[in-house]
Amino acid sequence: MGYARARGAAGGAEGTTDGMFFDDEVQARASEVLAACRARGLKVATAESLTGGAIAAALTELAGASDVVERGFVVYSWEAKTQLLGVPWALLEAHGAVSEAVARAMALGALSAGHPRVQLTVAATGVAGPGPSEGKPAGTVHLACARGGSLETAHRALAYGASGRDAVRRAAVLDALGMLLACAEG
Repeated sequence: MGYARARGAAGGAEGTTDGMFFDDEVQARASEVLAACRARGLKVATAESLTGGAIAAALTELAGASDVVERGFVVYSWEAKTQLLGVPWALLEAHGAVSEAVARAMALGALSAGHPRVQLTVAATGVAGPGPSEGKPAGTVHLACARGGSLETAHRALAYGASGRDAVRRAAVLDALGMLLACAEG
């Protein structure tokens, strides 16, 4: 997933550190997001299905993230998307969880279900694999970003291919952080 696992008492693999740390590329992108949001006084919430909280984890891996990160929603099931983010059940039935419409609804839902201080959200939904889901191939990902004061959302549809769960999820985290950065700066 782009992180090194903790070393045990006997030591670990070369290049690992104590604790769970995302790799340098993910940490650098997360650091850029935090700096851009800090400079603009933006508070962030994440709405994550495919990534299972890894976007929020990448941001909070860095010291001082609490002045930017307000909260994260892990909404893996349809029920969670509906109950926590207000994604309409009919939207899920019409488009499936892995869709542009649902990614946009998740981003807007995190904006309204967050806290009044939340001004920027990112949402990630997709199929990590190994096989297809809801008729969509492994590696299919939809990202969306929403900004407070607007009902408009940015969207990206990505196709990473069947490169394995970890690779798909890592790529989605990296691209979601990039989208968050662009939305913060835009």
